[in-house]
Amino acid sequence: MTENNDDILLLNLVREGDRLAFRHLFETYFTPLCRFMHLYVHETTIVEELALDIFTYIWENRKTLQIQLSLKAYMFQAAKNKCLNVLRQKKLSFSLDVTQLDIAETDEMSLETEELYHLIQEAVLALPDKCKEVFNLSRAENRSNHEIATQLNISEKTVEGHITNALKRIKTFLGESYSYLW
Repeated sequence: MTENNDDILLLNLVREGDRLAFRHLFETYFTPLCRFMHLYVHETTIVEELALDIFTYIWENRKTLQIQLSLKAYMFQAAKNKCLNVLRQKKLSFSLDVTQLDIAETDEMSLETEELYHLIQEAVLALPDKCKEVFNLSRAENRSNHEIATQLNISEKTVEGHITNALKRIKTFLGESYSYLW
């Protein structure tokens, strides 16, 4: 079964009031939703409350819930909307201070592409400092390995090693869901 079929089955079981199915839904998506929302709202307590609100809404409205997209897309869109509401209410300025990668952000960016973009940003932020620095110089600033080696006073082989390590870590971070990228 594909992920989408699994989600349809899971949603149908939840609609019927199956608490185990709802628990599985919660265990599957709570942490990814929190990680995603933390990119917008940097307060763990608020993020967890927002995620719980989403699950509460799903449970309380399970019989009448109309999902046009996949269940996963629905929950991530709800998460994004909740975060934007919090940011509007607090009048916070939102700024992600991370590497700009070769993925264009547009108003029409699909939810999956946006999720991937944020996951890549999160993966880059999780890199060791030197590895992240080399990767940012290579990808964000389009510098050659020679230029990076000269600037950081390291060998080109070390630069290549850091970039290879960064790509492996990002690939591992993304997991099998995005294996088609590699």
